[in-house]
Amino acid sequence: MELFPAIDLIEGCAVRLVRGDYAQKTVYSTDPLAVAQGFLAAGAKYLHVVDLEGAKSGGTPNFKTIEQLVSCGLQAEVGGGVREEEVVRRYLDAGACRVILGTAAVNAPDFLARMIARFGSRIAVGVDVKDGMVAVKGWTELSDWTAFGFCARLQELGAKTVICTDISTDGLLSGANHALYEELTRRFSMDFIASGGVSTLEDVRALKALGLAGAILGKALYTGGLDLAEALQAAKEEA
Repeated sequence: MELFPAIDLIEGCAVRLVRGDYAQKTVYSTDPLAVAQGFLAAGAKYLHVVDLEGAKSGGTPNFKTIEQLVSCGLQAEVGGGVREEEVVRRYLDAGACRVILGTAAVNAPDFLARMIARFGSRIAVGVDVKDGMVAVKGWTELSDWTAFGFCARLQELGAKTVICTDISTDGLLSGANHALYEELTRRFSMDFIASGGVSTLEDVRALKALGLAGAILGKALYTGGLDLAEALQAAKEEA
């Protein structure tokens, strides 16, 4: 299982929210590049980057910062407000290994189908789950899709990688929703990356045992509750 330390961006700073609430924002660093370099020094290979301003309103307000991050030596997947092919291409051309579609994947299925057909495995889909439903626009609105119904649609379209966030656990350091991920891996053949609440080595080991392709590490890294080097080792351990 691969681990993706996360950098969420607002106004060029590395921040964390609680359950996606923009009013509950903590700024952890005004130098996201230094944060990424710390992840690299700890042994990370991958990076998960989200433009939270873009996620809420569209656009790429943190593009210059993301350009630096995707060039730091980590393989970076990038998301947040990606709703046009031009933006997909900009991130890929800048050096992102993969671009994440969220709101656009829900609201513009034809666009999603075109991007999957055009870019294949370099497109991931973010499925953000709140009360069993898929949330959009930076988690500020609920769509009409259930999480499992939407994942079935993604599999039909040929999506390879799904980043599934349980919003109820995000930023709370309360542990990942193992039951959700167990059911997803049982029902579908796509690669799932867990996000939300991953806060202990036991979480990492449990998700690995479920057959997850990856897990995103967020607040626990910033508060010091989880050591990245130890987590990376746990993700490599044989059962």
